[in-house]
Amino acid sequence: MKSIKIGLLGLGNVGYGTFSVLKRNQEEIKRRAGRGIEVVAVAVRDVARAEALVAGACKVVNDPMLIVNDPEIDIVVELIGGYDLSKTLVLQAIANGKHVVTANKALLAVHGNEIFAAAQDKGVMVAFEAAVAGGIPIIKALREGLTANRIEWIAGIINGTTNFILSEMRDKGLDFATVLKQAQELGYAEADPTFDIEGVDAAHKATIMSAIAFGIPVQFDKAYVEGISNLNAVDIRYAEQLGYRIKLLGITKRATVNGVEGIELRVHPTLIPAKRLIANVEGAMNAVLVHGDAVGASLYSGRGAGAEPTASSVIADLVDITRLATADPEHRVPHLAFQPNAMTNIDILPMSEITTSYYLRMHVADQPGVLADLTRILAERGISIDAMLQKEPAEGETHTDIIMLTHQTQEKNVTAAIEKMEALNSVVGTVTKIRLENLS
Repeated sequence: MKSIKIGLLGLGNVGYGTFSVLKRNQEEIKRRAGRGIEVVAVAVRDVARAEALVAGACKVVNDPMLIVNDPEIDIVVELIGGYDLSKTLVLQAIANGKHVVTANKALLAVHGNEIFAAAQDKGVMVAFEAAVAGGIPIIKALREGLTANRIEWIAGIINGTTNFILSEMRDKGLDFATVLKQAQELGYAEADPTFDIEGVDAAHKATIMSAIAFGIPVQFDKAYVEGISNLNAVDIRYAEQLGYRIKLLGITKRATVNGVEGIELRVHPTLIPAKRLIANVEGAMNAVLVHGDAVGASLYSGRGAGAEPTASSVIADLVDITRLATADPEHRVPHLAFQPNAMTNIDILPMSEITTSYYLRMHVADQPGVLADLTRILAERGISIDAMLQKEPAEGETHTDIIMLTHQTQEKNVTAAIEKMEALNSVVGTVTKIRLENLS
């Protein structure tokens, strides 16, 4: 049986990792796929550099449309990133009847509905295991391994840069700016780290997982996104004293508000009990915790980025497509796990309606009655306190910190309470709010 012919768009870290692993493990991959998988063309900007890397093993071009329109190519692997050019190329490949593999979470989170519909119409596959959590096969687990389950919630550490920064801040007591600079020097953070540190990258991935878990369209524009750039080292220290770790989590879950089902889709710093396995995932590692009604909680952890871990997922998609290329399109696993005509439009809840617990830190005057005022404001909004930490003021200081952990309540209740707290003469500056999830 003739080999499946692959065209690579991009030969950066992941592109070259894919090329290298395919070449190195070609016999093992052929035994699994049932036929060879061969890279026959690569599209890049720097042709000379690429030609040196592939050493004559395949054709190198500088126009990606030459690959997309090449009738000899069976699968287009899109690894250039971004929104606009990648969308044009992917849609043209689909229009030409080619299968597509992509690691581009931003593309799918924003344009996935259009891309999957086009692929469905043409009877081709779009595979994207590498788009979420690098080498961890979380997409396959959600689409296939957990298919018997009603997924209740997902919580994931799905950005290695932010996890590295938070781990260093906790271990070494350093502030955010210092650790960010260190992360850039080590290559964990980009020169412009905005997408990572402000939570956008994690939100792209959470959006994709949410769609697969709950059978809804991808809706990145409705995700709540909050990064770690305003996180204070003192809060990481206080959280530790209370038995918690702070992680940037992507969270999506089913919720019922006033008798109506909705979906929470949010990314933000989150306190997690230190005894949870996911709280102990450190450095640049990723982890995704999934709760299904039949299986309970299952944890998937590993390297969420890097050339060969991500290439591992790209090649797994290539093998899947190779196996299924001649199958009836109606009997393939749907792109978003649910049959296209069975997708639902459950509303994404606004943040004001979500329910969770909270960490609140107030810098207050060290005087009688302050604690009573704070607890009264919380009680008026039906918010009960789970734990509290009151620091002794430093010598010569007239103000100190009070930290409270609340039981579960709606976000709008906490927002209203904070507004009242900040209006007190005894409270200095703003109240720090960090959400808390027990993940039990």
